[in-house]
Amino acid sequence: MGYSIGQAAQMTGLTAHTLRYYEKEGLLPFVKKSGSGLRVFSDSDIGWLQMIECLKGVGMPLKGIKQYIDWFIEGDSTLEKRLQMFKEQKASLEAQMAQLQKHMNKINYKINLYSKAVEKGSLALVQNDPELLKEKERVYGNEQH
Repeated sequence: MGYSIGQAAQMTGLTAHTLRYYEKEGLLPFVKKSGSGLRVFSDSDIGWLQMIECLKGVGMPLKGIKQYIDWFIEGDSTLEKRLQMFKEQKASLEAQMAQLQKHMNKINYKINLYSKAVEKGSLALVQNDPELLKEKERVYGNEQH
């Protein structure tokens, strides 16, 4: 099925401006044009747009996404390169997720601390709570907070 740029934008949550920019940057080499020069997006193109947004969402720059698309176009001779690219992206994402989990642990500790302080009416009354001190040590270790 063929979709106009407006329909493709609506389906992907992107703007028509972004789709034109992606095309200008060489990220949409598969999009065909009608006899009158209008872009016609296929279901496959929508899939590519979703992959582009996925890779952007995990921090890959457009240059890296363009490289992936170029390798895809080159064919099977680049399978190893594409595999390595995704392995590297996965490792980077796992490191980001681990860092986010550390941040989440700190936020949860503060929520627990302040919930108890609100309940008691004073931060001073809960700062030496053994349960909170144990949680604080687990979350912060030797870090300043």
